[in-house]
Amino acid sequence: MSGPLAGVRVLDLTTVVMGPYATQLLADLGADVVKVEPPEGDVMRHNAPMRSPGMGHIFLHANRNKRSVVLDLKRPEGRAACLALAARADALVYNIRPQAMARLGLAWDDVRAVNPRLVYVGGFGYSQRGPYAARAAYDDLIQGAAGVPWLFARAGSQAPRYAPVTLADRAVGLHLALAVCAALLRRERSGVGQRVDVPMYESLVQMVLGDHLAGASFEPPLGEPGYGRLLAHGRRPYETKDGWICVLVYNDKQWRAFFEAIGRPELAQDPRFATQEARSRDFEAAYALVAEEMKKRTTGEWIETLEAADIPVGRMQSLADVLADPHLAAIGFFATVEHPSEGRLRAMAVPSEWSESPPEAHRRAAPRLGEHTREVLAEAGYSDAEIERLIASGAARAAP
Repeated sequence: MSGPLAGVRVLDLTTVVMGPYATQLLADLGADVVKVEPPEGDVMRHNAPMRSPGMGHIFLHANRNKRSVVLDLKRPEGRAACLALAARADALVYNIRPQAMARLGLAWDDVRAVNPRLVYVGGFGYSQRGPYAARAAYDDLIQGAAGVPWLFARAGSQAPRYAPVTLADRAVGLHLALAVCAALLRRERSGVGQRVDVPMYESLVQMVLGDHLAGASFEPPLGEPGYGRLLAHGRRPYETKDGWICVLVYNDKQWRAFFEAIGRPELAQDPRFATQEARSRDFEAAYALVAEEMKKRTTGEWIETLEAADIPVGRMQSLADVLADPHLAAIGFFATVEHPSEGRLRAMAVPSEWSESPPEAHRRAAPRLGEHTREVLAEAGYSDAEIERLIASGAARAAP
């Protein structure tokens, strides 16, 4: 094994996207992640497209470098097996409500009784100290609660809408992975494990309001919440003579260079555009000016002109363009890997780059359901006969 987390074992009781994304990050960094699944498997196994039943595309991209164990945690034997795995783990990660973990007999007090050094990290909807504690949470609901659809409408969308990525799941998944790493560092220094709660709502609110608290940052307020630049209707890719382009004329130097490039250097003295503060008071006017100019030349002409003027510019890419991007090709971001059951797959690299302990993105393919049940239970001290009895009883399941 390689990577900075080599030697760390993570017991992964997560499902769908947020938790599996977090534990995949840990797995990519070298952790031995043991994914405990119910008999029907992680729900994302069943999301098309797929080549084989139970091996959906999102599952494949959020569960590489993991081992799959099937345990029915609602059965006493399954719970006991899970506790046996926890006794040998460094961290346990889950993303159901704490009340559900308690009903399974896997609450923090239950688990630390078998392993007081364990880091026990939960990602779920809301802080357990508030009135929303017991609410269920999914990406769309958390986006809505944190104001994301409202922001789309306020910024000029025809109607409120969710971001077309699992924004809350993946943003909070990063918080979850970071919490595991920080808690493990603390455990190494103190020798004691702890419980860490990572609520989705509060995590996404922190992200959203980091930009948009704006005038409400001050007491008394200096204006409404909402960052004008991000909410400006004109903040979007610009139409050119033959397509679309992404341009950000941002600081004073870049604006002066832009005015020179369009043959209107006198605008540098216009009080609407002369300084960062002036532009921040009327972003719509600034964006409208750029939009008007962009229509006058082709995308290629603008890229040549703006790059020469040292103004940030790029093509608006489709997903197909991203897959064919020459920069990503040059650094080997995409690789074709052979999956034991799914054949050839396109896989993505670990995006961070390390001078020491480099992670290995493709050391283990996303597992079939229960593919590693026997080997992981054996590592936990179960004999072959005990494992077979567990499987025969239905408390565990192993892949053929």
